[in-house]
Amino acid sequence: MHLEILVEDLSGKRALEILVPKILGQAYSFRIHSYRGIGHIPKGLKKSDPSKRILLANLPRLLQGYGRTFAQAGLEAIVIVVCDLDKRNLTTFSEELGQLLAACTPQPEARFCIAIEEGEAWFLGDPDAITAAYPKVKVEVLAAYVQDSICGTWETLANAVYPGGVKALSKKGPHAIGAEKSRWAQDITPHMSTDINASPSFCAFRDELRSL
Repeated sequence: MHLEILVEDLSGKRALEILVPKILGQAYSFRIHSYRGIGHIPKGLKKSDPSKRILLANLPRLLQGYGRTFAQAGLEAIVIVVCDLDKRNLTTFSEELGQLLAACTPQPEARFCIAIEEGEAWFLGDPDAITAAYPKVKVEVLAAYVQDSICGTWETLANAVYPGGVKALSKKGPHAIGAEKSRWAQDITPHMSTDINASPSFCAFRDELRSL
């Protein structure tokens, strides 16, 4: 079995490069493709400019392409789409993704895994891993976090581990924020337990992979 995993940014790719083998062992081959943001599903599922590398904007084209490729080659493969919920409604967003997949002919085997609110929620679900990576973490910030809440998740993690918190990091601009998110992924995920995590959306992702 082979997995084609699509994620919305580089930090997600770096996290999953470590987490997927932890969850599945060596039984599966996989490739992870990162994009430059999540964007929106295009109206009418119209094709968008692939050079912009925005995940949802390109998803109709990608799923259609995977459907054809898997069918023509007789591949036993699954597409795993991992993205943030952000401020979206979970039920509505899940339905939109399902409709997108249903419009493909032929349909690839696919799963949609949604981090609530953001991928950093999966790190915050394992405070021991954060403490192992950043011994000077502000434990009171971690203790106050409500799992998978819509609260500004990456900002919460920044307030816990970054000197000066989200205010200091935000002053450095989007590029610095993206670089710091990738650093968190590289530093925290090696310490994470895939069996014990308080984030419901992480557990849903883990269990979806294991169900394969």
